Amino acid sequence: MANRELITSSIEIDASPEAVWSVVSDLRRMGEWSPQCRRMFIRGGEVKAGTRTLNINRQGLLVWPTRSVVKVFEPNRQLDFKIAENGTIWSFELEPTATGTRLTESRKAPHGVSKLSNTLTKNVLGGTDNFEEALQAGIEQTLARVKAAAESASSRAA
Repeated sequence: MANRELITSSIEIDASPEAVWSVVSDLRRMGEWSPQCRRMFIRGGEVKAGTRTLNINRQGLLVWPTRSVVKVFEPNRQLDFKIAENGTIWSFELEPTATGTRLTESRKAPHGVSKLSNTLTKNVLGGTDNFEEALQAGIEQTLARVKAAAESASSRAA
């Protein structure tokens, strides 16, 4: 099957956009939230537009690196980074609500996924459908972990 252009999910968080932003914008902690991206190494200090990262990903016994660059960095609103190896864009979007923040995480493939990535996904990672189902589940797990961290930090600050 062809790659999905969009894989996404949202969650309501009982914390301010500022509290949620402090969690999602700290890319060094990505391994705490994501079941697949186990670590992000930040190149050049602080995270901002243009920051480059080296990412260590894991699925089962398989481990592989990717590289990314932060494309959008709008504090308390949006953080996007693009994966060099496959052309996908990962995004966190924050929207204030009456009780806190709606956080949406997405994996976008507006131009598809690279041929090399699709070949590896098919032959090593169990196929596109299975891999993208795992990405969907991973997004939902990441959002739940970010929610727990942001609400915990928010309640300690109150």
